Amino acid sequence: MNRVEEWEAELADVQTLTPDIVGRILSAHDDRGRQAIEAVSERRVKEYRDFVVVVGFEDEYIVEEGCTCRDSEYNLDPDDPTDLCWHVLAAKIARRIDAMDHHDMWYSDVREFL
Repeated sequence: MNRVEEWEAELADVQTLTPDIVGRILSAHDDRGRQAIEAVSERRVKEYRDFVVVVGFEDEYIVEEGCTCRDSEYNLDPDDPTDLCWHVLAAKIARRIDAMDHHDMWYSDVREFL
């Protein structure tokens, strides 16, 4: 089990961000972990019928297996399953503590208006 799977499992079990889990996330992911926790606390992780979207600083990013952000595209090691952008981290955290902002609509329809 890698370090991401470890904190994910613990988070799924307790379903809340405890100081210990926050410390483990920050230790494993540093600034990306901090940004992810902030996004979750600010309810910037949105679940639509078709996608999970994380509202970033400059745009909204679709998170599925990976993310549509530049960090994922250019800076992360695709062979390292623990090297994740903060948008993916935020989606993982929000999913396990039931902190997603649910929208009963298709993001593909909403995106047309943005």
